[in-house]
Amino acid sequence: MSDILDSIRSFNRFYTDHLGLLSQVYLQSPYSLTEARVIYEIGARPGVTAAELTRDLHLDAAYLSRILRRLRSEELVHTEPDAHDRRSQNLFLTETGLARWRELGEQSRQQIDKSLSALDAARQGALVKAMRSIQSLLEGKSVNAGPIVLRSHRPGDMGWVIEAQTRFYTETFGWNDQFEALAAEVAGQFLKTFDPALERGWIAEREGERLGSIFIANGGDGIAKLRLLYVDQAARGMGLGKLLVDEALQFARRCGYHRIKLWTNDNLAAARALYLKTGFRLVSEERHSLFGPELTGQTWVLDLKTD
Repeated sequence: MSDILDSIRSFNRFYTDHLGLLSQVYLQSPYSLTEARVIYEIGARPGVTAAELTRDLHLDAAYLSRILRRLRSEELVHTEPDAHDRRSQNLFLTETGLARWRELGEQSRQQIDKSLSALDAARQGALVKAMRSIQSLLEGKSVNAGPIVLRSHRPGDMGWVIEAQTRFYTETFGWNDQFEALAAEVAGQFLKTFDPALERGWIAEREGERLGSIFIANGGDGIAKLRLLYVDQAARGMGLGKLLVDEALQFARRCGYHRIKLWTNDNLAAARALYLKTGFRLVSEERHSLFGPELTGQTWVLDLKTD
């Protein structure tokens, strides 16, 4: 827990430094960060009350009162009685206030654009995704709100497939780097001899995040090979494995394969249960220690009914 707290504190120091939030003024304006945020909220929520700002921004009421007094004195803010509660005042920006609101917004966008200028589109996307994850986790919302979609593999996916599977199997089962070598060999061979008429790869994705994979390779003599099935831990228990396998089987049938074949290991209980439920049958086993621990390799086959 101590490591987690120290890491978060380190990130907080980095980010406040990066944005210059410790400066007495915000974006070289005459306002502090808190004052600029109050201006933003009134501009974004015309008619907001002081009580709502105190609650939503976690401000001391007396402190907010001093900020509002300054903004009124500079003719940036004006108030109107609340039609539903005469004891309360609704806050609005004046024309001058709106101009300052737009100016601060543009300065903020320019600051962000400058900080992103050294990042390519892919890294910018990764940064935004990480920020959304932080926000969702701290707000107690589901990070995985969007639907999972399957798409064809594209450049860059194989690197992720190899890395994701290697991390999972080495960390979960203590396998050695020979698994990574095998995954890289299988992935490389698939790309090297890829025949789109008889072969296909699928990546399961949710809001740009890759969560799973499966591939059909041509094994010759009317036999398809099912390769590199993987479901990320973030998507387990949602039926994604079955969705991937069903998609692969449909493709194999359309291609006219009469049999589909796969190799797995006896300790992968969830995968073996899925294969059994789908109709695969175990045809052979052999003991091996290719990945360090002693395992039982298994070959499963499924006879396909083609129209």
